Amino acid sequence: MIHDSAPFREPSWYGRGYGAWHRKIVPRIARRARLVITPSEHVRDELSELFSLPNERVVAIAPGVDPSFANPGDPAPLLGRLGLTRPYALAVGTDSPRKNLALLDAVAPALAVNGLDVVIAGSTRPYMPASGAPASAARGPVRERRDSAPGARRLGYVADADLPALYAGAAAFAMPSLYEGFGLPCVEAMAAGTPVVAADRAALPEACGGAALLADPDRPDAFAAALLDAAGPERERLSAAGRERAAQLTWQRTAEQVDRALEPLLATRSRP
Repeated sequence: MIHDSAPFREPSWYGRGYGAWHRKIVPRIARRARLVITPSEHVRDELSELFSLPNERVVAIAPGVDPSFANPGDPAPLLGRLGLTRPYALAVGTDSPRKNLALLDAVAPALAVNGLDVVIAGSTRPYMPASGAPASAARGPVRERRDSAPGARRLGYVADADLPALYAGAAAFAMPSLYEGFGLPCVEAMAAGTPVVAADRAALPEACGGAALLADPDRPDAFAAALLDAAGPERERLSAAGRERAAQLTWQRTAEQVDRALEPLLATRSRP
């Protein structure tokens, strides 16, 4: 299973050792594997090109969404605990240049004028250089770190148990990433009924399946306008479309597709 080709597309997004490991080991493993599974057709095409893999040895199987995101419960207690008293656009992801969270810092003041705060949940990772102001690397209970970045409020690491309510309480979800091998947080937000705005890059359009607004991550004004539309006039339509899209992506479906992909290989191996 290879989730994406980001270390090959843009090595600067990763630490030197991590990138060197990928460039040395992953191509060797991929070329020797009888089957390579990717989370999207986008990554499937990339790996076939990068490693000269025959198409029949690479299959795209989308991940699933945990049922908890479709049943988040009342978000009010969590929002009260975090002091989120105004409508907010939410982003969830590791603080790294690939996630392009600096865009949300840039548009936060303009969104705030229109009644929409920006909240970012996510920690740093040691093998990825952080982008902009660092988020908390703490693991455990929800913690917040305030920093000098204008406008955006960083919560740091958020426990898995709190994520469904955090999604459900948001007026819109933002994913301005420059590259994603799939983009599961978009679908998690959709399952919670939250309208999504995603970058029109890499596998994000494929993951969103027509149920999100897509915007150019190199154009902050356009991305901000899309978030305001998603939180306002487009909210009801996007919420319904997102729930429908998320309902298609279950772990049961993923498991069945993996099983079908492996079955011919196991049959071949069992021959005398």
